[in-house]
Amino acid sequence: MASFLDRVKRDRVQFVRLQFTDLFGALKSVTIVSRQLEESVSNGTWFDGSSIAGFAPIHESDMILMPDASSYAVLPWKSGDETVARMMCDVHTARGKPFDGDPRSVLKRSLQKAESLGYAFNTGPELEFFLFKPNGAVGHGFHPWEPHDNASYFDAPFRDAAADVRKSIVLALEKMGLQVEMLHHEVAPGQHEIDFRFSDALRTADNAITLKSVVKTVAQQNGLHASFMPKPVFGINGSGMHVHQSLFDSKGNNAFYDASADGGVSETCKQFMAGQLAQARSFCAVTAPTVNSYKRLVPGYEAPVYIAWSHRNRSALVRIPAHANGNSNAQRIELRCPDPSCNPYLAFSVLLESGLDGIRNKMVAPPSCDENLYELSARQREALGVLTLPSSLHEALQEFRQSGLMKQALGEFLFNQYIQEKEKEWDNYRTHVTDWETRRYFDSL
Repeated sequence: MASFLDRVKRDRVQFVRLQFTDLFGALKSVTIVSRQLEESVSNGTWFDGSSIAGFAPIHESDMILMPDASSYAVLPWKSGDETVARMMCDVHTARGKPFDGDPRSVLKRSLQKAESLGYAFNTGPELEFFLFKPNGAVGHGFHPWEPHDNASYFDAPFRDAAADVRKSIVLALEKMGLQVEMLHHEVAPGQHEIDFRFSDALRTADNAITLKSVVKTVAQQNGLHASFMPKPVFGINGSGMHVHQSLFDSKGNNAFYDASADGGVSETCKQFMAGQLAQARSFCAVTAPTVNSYKRLVPGYEAPVYIAWSHRNRSALVRIPAHANGNSNAQRIELRCPDPSCNPYLAFSVLLESGLDGIRNKMVAPPSCDENLYELSARQREALGVLTLPSSLHEALQEFRQSGLMKQALGEFLFNQYIQEKEKEWDNYRTHVTDWETRRYFDSL
């Protein structure tokens, strides 16, 4: 504790933002003055949880934020003349126990299950996002934002109007402790990707939340709007959050690697993958959690909808990326259906629990599917035993509700809260009259 507080003093921090997420992954925070930090780390900071989406009812509203000292980082921009730091927090009840509805605590619980089996779970998400610029449009049916540029995948800086903005984002992320590995323009106009180094799933989830907040802040500083909406513009690619995953054993060996196996893919890896394929239609409600998510998950825009795996095939839901020969630590699987609207704590939890279920039950993965699944007919895919992801949030929630494993992974309280809140979202969408309907039917009927 003393060395940590000394570091805070050296950094001349005057305020600390205690951060956490609600049920859906929205970042929340309360700010304390730095002299209160020792008390907060030791005993927590009280707050009212009744106004946080998916948290406690009003008669059980007193909750405690417990800061995680390992997540301490100084924000790379000033608030006036003051230096401000942030810390990610776990949420506890008034009795001092981890709150069942806290997404970060849910992931910790899943990681403890993996540890009891002798595994550590590493993840590396690829978060895509759009940058929009104001276009001056006003009035009904007009949107005030448009994609920031007309560049495409890996375009050179002279075509890529956001090249300097991305670099500013990366410099901010590096100052907060993230190790960025790659940054580039994505396929669609105004679309971008910034990848940071994989780590244990808890730190990675913290980093994903950090990346989203930094991207939005730097975009705003440049007069732009950043959106992690899965499908913000009709007719072009949506934004995904492909998740690279691996298990390491207690000796630090990659449990997904077997030098004697085809492609180096171990039996443990195949069982883990089989577990995720078996639960894909269920966990989709968490990894693709919005109405808009299912406007991305359609054939033709690089988004996977078919439940299969392959060594190289990007039309499959799960693929095993290539890596340098002999680099066993790089052996991993990539799940391609999640999108950046998800809560990464909950997403990593359901992915881990699904994979561990495959290992416990020694599930057998189906044969690798190396054909372009988009080009096969429905009958051909059926013959291969390839199922399809849900086509709507409503369908995904029906699958989610019926999964005992999802309930076990998230815990009964959060599981029920999630269904309740997402069904409200679906009903609101289902009864809303959209601009598309007005344009389609208003004059013709």
